[in-house]
Amino acid sequence: MLLPFLRTEFVERLHWLTQEQVLDAVAVGQVTPGPVLSTATFIGYVLASWQGAILATVGVFLPSFILVAAIGPIVPHLRRWHWTGALLDGVNIAALALMAGVTWQLGRAAVVDPLTGVLAALGAVLLVRFNVNSAWLVLLGAAAGFVYKGLTG
Repeated sequence: MLLPFLRTEFVERLHWLTQEQVLDAVAVGQVTPGPVLSTATFIGYVLASWQGAILATVGVFLPSFILVAAIGPIVPHLRRWHWTGALLDGVNIAALALMAGVTWQLGRAAVVDPLTGVLAALGAVLLVRFNVNSAWLVLLGAAAGFVYKGLTG
């Protein structure tokens, strides 16, 4: 759910970040423990140095921690009722659709040449078919880009 917010708010509405910066933030998040926290910290740093990194980290972590602590115990009870269970299912489907849409948009921004197209296709196959950890995919993609740029000057 963070990616749609990042793209909509920071790229489209506020124009604080470019799509490339959002992609970089997501990549940094994928190679570190706690990807959402790392992504927020990275974006905070890009926008406002260390102070921004600290505020972004606290801002992304604290509200969700409080919300989960507050409603976590009642979710199983809500699932027992037909209409609230259906409501929660609808929220899950809407979240998946939102993530799929943003994935498509960010993918279009990230695939800029034949190399990135091949890496995206290979990464998708490795992720879906062989369940390769996304951190390895990011590192392999970075290495491939580094080698390619070194060979092509």
